[in-house]
Amino acid sequence: MVNRAEARINLNAIAANVRHLKELSGTNLLAVVKADAYGHGLVEVAQVAISAGATWLGVALLEEAITLRKAGITAPILAWLVPPGSDFNMAVKNNIDIAISSIVAFEEISKIGGRPRIHIEIDTGMTRGGFLDQWQKFLQSDFSTVEVVGLFSHFARADEPDEKQNSHQRERFLEMFAELEAVGVHPQMRHLSNSAATLKDHSSAFDLVRTGISMYGLTPDISMGDSAALGLQPAMKLRARLHLVKHVRANSPVGYGASEMTKVDTKLGVVAMGYADGIPRIAHDSGVFIDGKRAQIIGRVSMDQFVVDLGADSSAQSGDWVIIFGDGSEGEYTADDWGKASGSINYEIVTRIGVRVPRIYDYE
Repeated sequence: MVNRAEARINLNAIAANVRHLKELSGTNLLAVVKADAYGHGLVEVAQVAISAGATWLGVALLEEAITLRKAGITAPILAWLVPPGSDFNMAVKNNIDIAISSIVAFEEISKIGGRPRIHIEIDTGMTRGGFLDQWQKFLQSDFSTVEVVGLFSHFARADEPDEKQNSHQRERFLEMFAELEAVGVHPQMRHLSNSAATLKDHSSAFDLVRTGISMYGLTPDISMGDSAALGLQPAMKLRARLHLVKHVRANSPVGYGASEMTKVDTKLGVVAMGYADGIPRIAHDSGVFIDGKRAQIIGRVSMDQFVVDLGADSSAQSGDWVIIFGDGSEGEYTADDWGKASGSINYEIVTRIGVRVPRIYDYE
């Protein structure tokens, strides 16, 4: 079967990024593989990250962790979005560490037996997950039936390295760690750094860093520099077939709503991907790369296809491959470009690539 579209994943690039980030941090590294490894493939990325030196894996959901265990992966795994009412017994059975951020969740997991392994999540200023108003009451809990493996929090503005909130969060993290130790609970590790902090804030590395977007070769924020400037190698190249190429007259309406018109006689290409595959419907000023140049979207993105203006002199033919995004080394659009064109970020661009698009794994 000939693919109409495919996401090609360079596993060597992911391995190189893991080694680079681990060297920068000077400590242990947790590879964040939630959301199907940011669209790159959960099991495949987890395996290569461990082989490249990651000592932990991190996921959002318990079912993601169980999938890794069923694939034969034995490395430590932390799942951090496991709400009260979840099957904590399954976590214990599969040797999965669970993040705890509420008293009700702690009471549930502490009663199941088997000495569950937990990481206590604290809110140091992001005001999202983690203990905040319940903290002092939580410190009075009976911790004898659980193993407190870690204490962790999450930066809100690490991609803005000079922001004072970063140092405030780090200080509050250390204060809450001291409060926990004062009641006789001694976590085996502390972890606070995300990708941005791993790249720019070595004082927050502690015992473990959690690297997500940077492991896939993408910048946490373009204001920090692009991938190349940060020593990262983008791992995903998204490409698709031209379903159709045709000559079109000037002043021809294109797509639903006739939202755009051709300005001159030209060739249009119909790309065999759409918003059902993860192409943002609102994208503008982005497109594809073919014939050594960029061809912009014209008209609205449809569910299964979108149209690009190839130019009157294009030699493209129906069935040719076009690059939707890559590492930019040949002049193609990048995930950063698509994020900007969609009023979003590179994280969303790679994670939204749908299941209809096969992942093809390359090693170079």
